[in-house]
Amino acid sequence: MSIDMGKPSTAGRAPGTEEPPDTGVRAPAADDRHRLTALQGLAALSLDAMASVAYGPESIVLVLAAAGAYGMGFTLPVTLAIAALLAVLVASYRQVIAAFPDGGGSYAVAKKHLGRRTSLVAAASLILDYVLNVAVSVTAGVAALTSAFPELYGERVWICLGVLVLVTAVNLRGVVESAKAFLVPTAVFVGSILAMVAVGLFRDGPVSTVTAAGHASALGEGATTIGALLLLKAFAAGCSALTGVEAVANAVPSFRAPAARRAQRTEGALGALLGVMLIGLSVLIGRFHLQPVEGVTVLAQLADASFGHNVAFYVVQFATMVLLALAANTSFGGLPVLMSLLARDNHLPHVFALKADRQVHRHGVLALAVVSAILLVFSGGDTNTLVPLFAIGVFVGFTICQVGMVRHWYGERPRGWQAKAALNGFGALLTGASAVVVTATKFTEGAWLVVVALPLLVLGFEKIHRAYTEIGERLELGRIPRAPHRSRSVVVVPVSGLSRLTSQALTAAGSLGDEVLAVTVTHPAPEDRQSTEALRRDWELWKPGVELIELTSETRSLGRPLAAYVRKLAQIHPDAQVTVLIPETEPAHLWQRLLQNQRGSVVAHAVRRDTDAVICRLRFRITADAR
Repeated sequence: MSIDMGKPSTAGRAPGTEEPPDTGVRAPAADDRHRLTALQGLAALSLDAMASVAYGPESIVLVLAAAGAYGMGFTLPVTLAIAALLAVLVASYRQVIAAFPDGGGSYAVAKKHLGRRTSLVAAASLILDYVLNVAVSVTAGVAALTSAFPELYGERVWICLGVLVLVTAVNLRGVVESAKAFLVPTAVFVGSILAMVAVGLFRDGPVSTVTAAGHASALGEGATTIGALLLLKAFAAGCSALTGVEAVANAVPSFRAPAARRAQRTEGALGALLGVMLIGLSVLIGRFHLQPVEGVTVLAQLADASFGHNVAFYVVQFATMVLLALAANTSFGGLPVLMSLLARDNHLPHVFALKADRQVHRHGVLALAVVSAILLVFSGGDTNTLVPLFAIGVFVGFTICQVGMVRHWYGERPRGWQAKAALNGFGALLTGASAVVVTATKFTEGAWLVVVALPLLVLGFEKIHRAYTEIGERLELGRIPRAPHRSRSVVVVPVSGLSRLTSQALTAAGSLGDEVLAVTVTHPAPEDRQSTEALRRDWELWKPGVELIELTSETRSLGRPLAAYVRKLAQIHPDAQVTVLIPETEPAHLWQRLLQNQRGSVVAHAVRRDTDAVICRLRFRITADAR
């Protein structure tokens, strides 16, 4: 169980040694070298959002293409609406970072302002989105690779798993190491996209259309009107480009001090870059009168039109492929921190709150990798199988966070709170509508799995919380316990023969208890009678000053007779503490452990299962040079 130590007591402090007032500025911590700067945070936590420009504009175009060339004319207005929502979300999450510097994003906001159950829905939605982001990002990156090298298509599952292992290994070395590793690919991708937009704006027309030549157009029949539902569907589809915006707010503790300020800078830089790239690409789509075609991405057509079919074109494609594959890193940066907060609140096993030396939530990283690997194998490495499940969770989280921030402003009421609350309320309306539209349009394509998984995750959180509550009540956590007192101690030592290990075990037992009992389990079979008599004779000759008690087992069981004897001792001495000290050898080499008979484990399991005795396991180390 986690124990909140609270603030240190000032009782007993000498006069004149009071703590200095908190100025809000602290000296750099020793572990700050394992935390992120604002630039590193952009590389470690923003890859998902950055890479989404590869499929966000395309999602808009593919929906609007159903209305023909007339529908394509609405690409820029829809993108501007998404950019406006992006601005709302960035401004909101900057406020979330300031108000909740311990991280958690929508989970932390909902927990404080909307209640525990709502916060668990937000957490479940974020977990689903993070896991799906890993699978979608890896499969999308590998799909780009197999498009360039078709002979690798049959091995795509193994390639996906290889990429996942690489990203996991980098993140196990620390979030800073992952940021350093992915900084160059991020810079190359962003630089190439911005360069493509800048060059394309000076073109009167496309330089090349080689990429799209020979491919069937995906444009629908001509239309003169476009319905509100189609625009709403295009808006919802394009909002897939907003996934990852919340990752920075979820992982604030991963930043160097002042963590909140650095995280806010990262969030602002992410919003600015993402907005410029989305609007720039949308402008180029209209400028070049681009038409979606089967088998070629919109981004590839734009690179071809701006740069021509040359080295620059392939740089854009390669950078896109690498960043899509590595966009999974956003989940590895945000989800382990969220899981640690859930663990602290007793909604996940406490092991997820532990950190390794490099400030890594190692168990969260490994859990994410395992679940993502299962998804990759289940989907066969196919992006289209996973995409219908993607982005629903993040919109649910967005909406809950926005509503929670409205409650935050209403409760705090700082200067200008009405405008801030109105902004968050407008954002909640937009993201809520997007969540409904995306779920409805993709429900039969697999989105129903997410709808089912959300309540199951919440029920799991609740069950874990109840289990921790019951444990806490039994341990009387939060209450002052009874004063400790010394009770009589009886130590039971299982023995099977005489050796140096037996001597050390009895010596240790004598220092632990008031009474020591050596217990051996015998078998009445003729082949065992000789060894039993030899042990009895040797014990009498040795005279260790400890009584040897023989327990007969007809079935050759070892653990049950010992456990039954320990229960009998507890009944005879109700006020005594019974301890079972199990002597074991520890070989010098790992492989030699396979040679052991595992008697100690059998005894420990039986005693732990059937009694309340204390179990001590005395290990006798055998060094490599022992004689």
